[in-house]
Amino acid sequence: MDFEVRKIRKAQGPRKLRREREEYFRLMQLGYSNKEACRVVGINLRTGREWRNGRTSPNRTVAPAHAVRAPQSVSSRYLREEERIHIADRLREKATIRAIAPELGRSPSTISREIHRNRTVDPRGQWHYRPHAAQSRADARRPRPKLGKIGQNPELRDFIQERLTRRWSPEQICQALRRGFPDRPEMHVTHETVYQALYVQGRGELRRELARALRTGRARRRPRRQPDRRQHRAVKDMVMISDRPAEADDRAVPGHWEGDLITGKDNRSAIGTLVERATRYVMLVHLPVDHTAPATRDALVETVKTLPAHLRRSLTWDQGSEIAAHRTFTMATDIPVYFCDPASPWQRGSNENTNGLLRQYFPKGTDLSVHTREHLAAVAAELNGRPRKTLGWETPAERLSKLLTA
Repeated sequence: MDFEVRKIRKAQGPRKLRREREEYFRLMQLGYSNKEACRVVGINLRTGREWRNGRTSPNRTVAPAHAVRAPQSVSSRYLREEERIHIADRLREKATIRAIAPELGRSPSTISREIHRNRTVDPRGQWHYRPHAAQSRADARRPRPKLGKIGQNPELRDFIQERLTRRWSPEQICQALRRGFPDRPEMHVTHETVYQALYVQGRGELRRELARALRTGRARRRPRRQPDRRQHRAVKDMVMISDRPAEADDRAVPGHWEGDLITGKDNRSAIGTLVERATRYVMLVHLPVDHTAPATRDALVETVKTLPAHLRRSLTWDQGSEIAAHRTFTMATDIPVYFCDPASPWQRGSNENTNGLLRQYFPKGTDLSVHTREHLAAVAAELNGRPRKTLGWETPAERLSKLLTA
């Protein structure tokens, strides 16, 4: 206890017994009796009663009476005061928690948590369960909203905000916190905590505009919608994904790629995306003019020829018309092309995820033809420098470098 009884008991001037009064009311809130609180603080019993009940003499400064807690109507799912009184009575009778719980129609874990949270610990380290003090503590904790962990820690808040401005996802930020501060649990949060600090109204723990840095760019949360059924497009001479080598399925061998296009406003412009399945390494294909089958084929050939031979094993694509020239692509690069089943984007999961990341840089409804080849390379380098959960929080560039070295 930080409070100490004054050794010099003479008049204290305008500050007379202010600290004693504050400590007295704190002990009363904890459930101490007037006699116990007066003994701990070192005041007369009459003084304590005057502080608690207020003074009525017109010749003396009137002190406000101790605030009386007004009863609140709360849901039946919370413990009520009479239930807490029953718990205190049964504890004095040495009843077990499992004996008390069925008497109140509650779970034993509910009774156990109640005793642990709201018990009173005296200066000697012994605890007592005081029902009225327990009710006061429960009432004090109930009001919402409360300031969360991020709002209470400026260092944590600044760390998260700085990473959000660099377009890190909340889960990447949380893992970076655990790796950077392994021995400081006050710096550890979950990604859901970050999302709530951004989206939940009234929290105010993170700047509202940072939500735009998330890959969705949404100002509020919304539930997932069922995707519209895609129209089947026939591509001649397709080899289906079921015939793809087994080494591509288990991601054990690098060199198997997934590809797709992200399109701009009115589908008039596009950027090709290639993702390596084992390392999640990203390459962007420049399509400045159009994304017809010949233009897409030529741009893909130009891009994949920059790779070493052992990283050119296969390419998996959907059944879009832009890959209709897949046979001539295979003849030019020796890379076989495999096609997903209709309306099955999960068969190219890595590529679909990457396309979502790229929408942070290339929003929907914009003209994608204005981006230069150099800008695409810079975006790919930034993505390849982000830690990824699926890689054990290594970056795609680090994982690819290890494979090339090995």
